[in-house]
Amino acid sequence: MQIANGNRPRNQASDFSGRRKFLLAFVMSCMAVLVVRAIHLQVFKKDFLQDRSRYVDTVSISSYRGIIEDRNGEALAISSPAPSITVNPKELGQDDEGAVSQMEKQFRKEHGGEKLSDSQKQEVIGLYREQKVAKIRQLEKLLDLPTGKVNNILVEKKDKGFAYLAKKINPDLAEQVKALKLAGVGILREFKRFYPSGEVTAHLLGFTNAEDVGQVALEKSYEALLKGTDGKKRVIKDGLHQVIADVENIASPIPGKNLELSIDQRIQYLAYRELQNAVTVNKAKSGALVVLDAKTGEILAAVNQPSFNPNAKDELKEGLYRNRAFTEVFEPGSTVKPFTVAAALEGKYIRPTDLFATDGVFPVGNHTVRDTHHYGTLDVEGVIKKSSNIGVAKMALKMPTEYFWGMFNKVGFGASPATGFPGETDGRMPVMKRMRDFDKAVLSFGYGLNVSVLQLARAYTALADDGVLHSVSLLKRDEDVDAQRVLSQKTAKTVRTMMESVITKEGTAYEARVDGYRVAGKTGTAKKAGAHGYSANSYFALFAGLAPASNPRLVVVVMIDEPSAGQYYGGLVSAPVFSKVMGGALRLLGVTPDQENTMPILLAKKTP
Repeated sequence: MQIANGNRPRNQASDFSGRRKFLLAFVMSCMAVLVVRAIHLQVFKKDFLQDRSRYVDTVSISSYRGIIEDRNGEALAISSPAPSITVNPKELGQDDEGAVSQMEKQFRKEHGGEKLSDSQKQEVIGLYREQKVAKIRQLEKLLDLPTGKVNNILVEKKDKGFAYLAKKINPDLAEQVKALKLAGVGILREFKRFYPSGEVTAHLLGFTNAEDVGQVALEKSYEALLKGTDGKKRVIKDGLHQVIADVENIASPIPGKNLELSIDQRIQYLAYRELQNAVTVNKAKSGALVVLDAKTGEILAAVNQPSFNPNAKDELKEGLYRNRAFTEVFEPGSTVKPFTVAAALEGKYIRPTDLFATDGVFPVGNHTVRDTHHYGTLDVEGVIKKSSNIGVAKMALKMPTEYFWGMFNKVGFGASPATGFPGETDGRMPVMKRMRDFDKAVLSFGYGLNVSVLQLARAYTALADDGVLHSVSLLKRDEDVDAQRVLSQKTAKTVRTMMESVITKEGTAYEARVDGYRVAGKTGTAKKAGAHGYSANSYFALFAGLAPASNPRLVVVVMIDEPSAGQYYGGLVSAPVFSKVMGGALRLLGVTPDQENTMPILLAKKTP
């Protein structure tokens, strides 16, 4: 027992001795690592340590906004790199210790490496400040800022840590700013929205603000889809707030999704050019035009005049960027007469062979319906061809109010087209329960209700697609799953055939003809309502039509507001625009002509 007790202390001492040796070796190893690291930094990385202004920061990585493109993949709105110049007023307003230190080193080299006296240090600081003032003036010149603008910011925002000097500038210009090496002046990675089509698609696309957020039109309605999610990363910055090295990626930016429209840029440009010319030639106040695919309800073009350049945001005026085709209403006049005829035929209140006496004046209660000319007795087709108010008024009075009103409502009048476009109008229908005979009479030829150009174009799809009314879409699609039948095939075809007579020499729209294609349509010349009733000399000139009439592919509606160059009838002002747009669009789409005699005659004329 004594031997055992005597050995226990020696074993314990031996154990402690081993632990001490291990601990000592570990400490010495750590010291060696530190010494090696110190030598590495002080010998090989001494410049890094000498620059005391370097620090680690977390910065945002701007995400890319989605592209808006037409149905053929042509870019209509894209985002390109456009850095912004920022300033930290606190930092720019102070002396940059790092920059002063570098100048002191240079001064010592030039003076034999001697230690600087206090007066020499003040000389260096004075030189630094002179150079800083010169750089600030150069900065103002590069950014096209008024002289003294930067100093004003330093005074006004001296307690702030951030201010913009210039937003979304050319990347080459940003590099010139970076070369100035001004402490407190930084470059923020951002994107600028660019619209290659400019004024041609301005009303459809809209524009974004300085923060790249959609403000109007499709840029606004599809903001959630188009905008991306910014990322984050840790970086090393120098005293100039410039990133000199990435440390780690915290979250990658997620780009916005692309938006594919139903618009065909070729047809859009064609429609824009012809509408602009018509508004100019006719000295009109404004104009709007819509082209629809008669089979799918897709909007292939929608243009307005006057337009604006979305790439020049400083020049924008609110009144210019309203999309009149979607958001403004008017009384459609005679362009709705085909629906009155369709309702009467569909309900069997009339037959195509019925005759209507149109003697120029038709009393309805205490009011009078008039025609512009004395047409005598007309059959149903004649009523459409000559655009007789009296003829359609007599048809309307044959129908029950609820039924007649219901037909206009079924083709979409008084209801939003539901494209999702901001500010899209519902239009207005008269209150059915308050309608009297005269209300029915004027509704039959397009007064007492308000529609948009898009609503009128949509209604015409029911005539174009054999009685099937289509929903309308600004997004590309293969078919319209929301289409609904509102007329029988027989009625739609009968009315469409009657509408072809409008495009004859005896009709009201001979100027709407399209070489090689049968055209069906209807003119409208609607007086404008004012504060004191209808104007005697202000009109909406309208034309709505479809082609090829044998199997319609397109619907085009043209509205020109207040033509004042002498002509104001829809058949003379708007029908020629329809002809050029419809003809060009059909050829762009490769639609087969359905009028065999026209093209050979044209070719024969060109043959010597």
